[in-house]
Amino acid sequence: MNKILLIIEREFMSRVKKKSFIIMTLLTPILFAALMVGPSLLASMESTELTKIAVIDESKSFEGKIKETEYIKINFLSNATTEDFKKDFEESGYYALLYINKTAISNPDSIILYSNKQPSIDIVTHISKAIEKEVEANKLKAYKIENIEEIMKAIKTNIDVRTIKWSKDGEEKESNQFVTMGIAYIMSFLMYMMVLLFGTQVMQGVIEEKTNRVVEVIISSVKPFQLMMGKILGIAAVCLVQILSWIVLTYAIGTITISIVADKAAPVKTEQAKKMATNELQQQNISGDIKTPEKSMSSNEIMKLFEGQNVLLILGSFIFYFLFGFLLYAALFAAVGSAVDSITDTQQLVMPITLPLILSIIVMISGIKSPDGPLAFWFSMIPLTSPIIMLTRIPFGVPVWQLALSATILVLSFIVVTWMAAKIYRTGILLYGKKYSWAEMWKWIRYKN
Repeated sequence: MNKILLIIEREFMSRVKKKSFIIMTLLTPILFAALMVGPSLLASMESTELTKIAVIDESKSFEGKIKETEYIKINFLSNATTEDFKKDFEESGYYALLYINKTAISNPDSIILYSNKQPSIDIVTHISKAIEKEVEANKLKAYKIENIEEIMKAIKTNIDVRTIKWSKDGEEKESNQFVTMGIAYIMSFLMYMMVLLFGTQVMQGVIEEKTNRVVEVIISSVKPFQLMMGKILGIAAVCLVQILSWIVLTYAIGTITISIVADKAAPVKTEQAKKMATNELQQQNISGDIKTPEKSMSSNEIMKLFEGQNVLLILGSFIFYFLFGFLLYAALFAAVGSAVDSITDTQQLVMPITLPLILSIIVMISGIKSPDGPLAFWFSMIPLTSPIIMLTRIPFGVPVWQLALSATILVLSFIVVTWMAAKIYRTGILLYGKKYSWAEMWKWIRYKN
């Protein structure tokens, strides 16, 4: 046991002292935080570039209907044609030309936006929504129903169904399906990446020691099984430290960043809301004070989205399934590493190991849609896929007996696979000059001595 601890210490210290480990540990949480808040921050920003759009409206139905903004200016041209405008487009100073033909009301698809470059999505969306609104209004008028616009506005309803989970003791917790899906996806994909990344590190470490003949010196002092387990557990410890560091740093950086972004985005969103409300009231010829919320969603409100999740169960399950899932795969990777002389010889041998991981990612999509379905259930019991698929199911709620059964199967499988991998490792670590197959390695497992 002392020898295994020494090997664990050697593997652990040799890796955590590397600059690459320190850089990845610090940069990854920053990347996660950027992915969390980046889209919302970019969405809250408006283009500050003045955009002038010329409009040729042959239908004479849309003049004054496409509203201007601070940075989008609309100019309706009279007695102009598209051909004449195209000739002088470069010198006109316009960003684009919107052509509306006579049949635009009955055939909105005939409306064309001309430009010498791809128009931005904000411009296209602004114009499309304005035209859609006017076309809908004209179609409603065709029914000749009195006050039909007011009726349509009155019946329009937005439904946001709240989801609440309750336990057997009657406790209720509000949950968010998007947060649940996000947690399931992130945990499953992170598990896939970590097992594959650090599992291959185990294999590379075994191959390097075998190629450099260092293993021949080490084997004279320790048993092959002790060397294999020490290497696997040492790298597992490195991975756990990195994951825990990522969780703490991501939470800290994410909380601070969300708070800053929420405070900065609030005035922008408030001003945008005022402008939209003003335009709406002007169209309805209504005057009055416009009330808008002082703040957008705060960091505390964002954190409340996670209150419906059993954080301790999720983190505990992640650590458990990562630990035993990694140990299971690392033993297989170590066995492959012992049977080859170089990385290039591992391709065919590694394929059967990586296939269950790839299959797990495919099944994960089905598991998120139907976490209690038969496909997700059975793959959460198979030891080679359960570390990923069970983590997909846990945020949605898994019966205790299923969780216990899956964990038991995984632990027992780890013991059996480790025993088999140790027999392969013991035989293959000192063999050189030949490329071995899984059939040959199966014979090594059956060797008595």
